Order: sequence, then C-alpha cells, then structure tokens
Amino acid sequence: MEKLDLPDWMSQLPTELHSVPLRDLAIPGSHHTMTYCLDGSSDLEPNASELLKILKKVFGHFVDDIVERWATTQELNIIQQLDAGVRYFDLRIACKPNDVTHILYFAHALYTTVTVEETFNKVHQWLAGHPKEVIILACSTFDGVDVSDHQSFIAQLIQLFGKKLCPKMARPSLQHCWDHGYQVILSYAHSAASGHQELWPEIDYWWSDQDRTSASKVIQYLDDRLKGKGQDDTFFMSGLNLTPNSDYVAANVLSSIKEMTLAAYPELLAWVKRQHCGQGKGCINIIAADFVGVNQFVQLVIEINRKK
Repeated sequence: MEKLDLPDWMSQLPTELHSVPLRDLAIPGSHHTMTYCLDGSSDLEPNASELLKILKKVFGHFVDDIVERWATTQELNIIQQLDAGVRYFDLRIACKPNDVTHILYFAHALYTTVTVEETFNKVHQWLAGHPKEVIILACSTFDGVDVSDHQSFIAQLIQLFGKKLCPKMARPSLQHCWDHGYQVILSYAHSAASGHQELWPEIDYWWSDQDRTSASKVIQYLDDRLKGKGQDDTFFMSGLNLTPNSDYVAANVLSSIKEMTLAAYPELLAWVKRQHCGQGKGCINIIAADFVGVNQFVQLVIEINRKK
C-alpha cells in the first residue's frame, strides 16, 4: 500500500480525480466524532438508553465508568482525526437541560468536556494550514437546542467559516472547491437551516435500527443497501460501526464498545478492501467507523479512490 501524507491526502489524489464530484469519491469519516472527550461525571442526556437511565437512578455515579466505556467510540481528538485523514465528522450537538448559559456541547449518552465553539475554532485554524483539504461537518440531533440557540449557532458558523463554506449545489468537485476557496460542506440536520444557502441538508446515514452486535450483521445490512443504490447526486454515509442494544450491554457490562469494535475490525476492514466508488449500483461514498486511527481504516478508504 502506497504511503500517504494523510493530513493532505486530497491534494495528492491523481489529477484525473480532481474534477470528479465529491459524491463519487471514497471519503473516510468518524462515527460519533467527539466521544473522545465525554465527561464521565456529567448527567445523562435525555436520549440515553432506558437501561443506562435505570442504572444511573439506582446506582448513581457508581455506573459512570460503565456508561463512559460503552459511549466512547473515539480516542483521537478532532485535530488528530483531521491529521489522520478523516474528512467526515459526525457531530451530535446538545444543550444541557436547565443550562441558563445555553452553551452547546456534543453528546452521546453523556456530554463532552469541550464546547462546540472551541472545537469549531480549532477546526477553522487547522483548515488554514491545509488549504486544499475539504471536510464535511454533519451537525445533527440538537437535543435541548431551542429556536434562539439555532439562530445564534448558525450565525456563528457562517461568521467563522465564511467564504470557506461550500454552498448547496449539485455535484461539487475538489477542483471546484479549490477554485473558489471552499473547504467546508456543512450539513445541518434541522429545519432552522432552511433559507441558508451555505448549509446543506441532512446527509443520509445508513444505519440499521436493529441490533448489530457483529461485523457480519453490519456488513449484511450495508451490502443490502448498496445493492439497491443506483446513481444519485447526494452524499451518503455507510456506518461501519457496531451497535449494541441494552440487552447486549447488560450481558457484557464489564466490557466496552472498544473491545467489541476491535474484535470485529478484521472483518470490517476486509469489507472496505472490496469496495469501489463512482457512479451506479454498489458504489460507496462516505464510510464512517469507530476508533479511527487504531489501524489502516482511513488509508484503506482513501485507497478505494485509486482503484481502476
């Protein structure tokens, strides 16, 4: 496998790929991007599983370690993920209940120790040093975020990223983005984005709502979806992440999502190696996974673009 300069891999793609729509490229992503900084002592977010809520109510902070181990899906911080070649970021945003400051955090069962504002400021600084890299920020969930919060947040995003924001269009390519100075495709999965040309609609995330506790279940679901996927102009993300339900967590309470994921990774990576990108049935676009950086996942996804 050719060694890549991962922080700047997009600028190093073969010239013939520069004019290919981003929708037709293979793009590595991280699932639940910000869980590397969950606050184990924070209250549970309202969308946490019923099992975790019951455990928290009965045992209080004695279950904090269990919750954190099963909610943490990444270990690299967002700048490390960018340097590792990740270009799609799954950002679940929330406002803590009864927080009069209305500060926005990220959340997955627990809230993060870092805020949305400081995180996006760091991303903006990173982009300045990598002018030919294009990233996709997928903002979603928005638990506890009210209308006023949305308005303020959208205004901050537009002010921060400014001319780096690629407006909604049919099929932007790397070359088109370079020619116009675009570096950010910002998906905002809420009706508050309506009327803002700088914000893209929600990106289709292929994730089964059924229990997927093994690599074979994940792969079967994605293969079935790809078989029915024809030519399309929209981005879509294949979630290469295992999804334990409450029963699984209860039966494996001393384990973790990391242990579960690493055991499945050989089979998941074998699936990545079989993929192709482009137009038509069976072609992937974004592939997102847990614990990016522990293996060759990112590089394998990038290499899909070089297949003939």
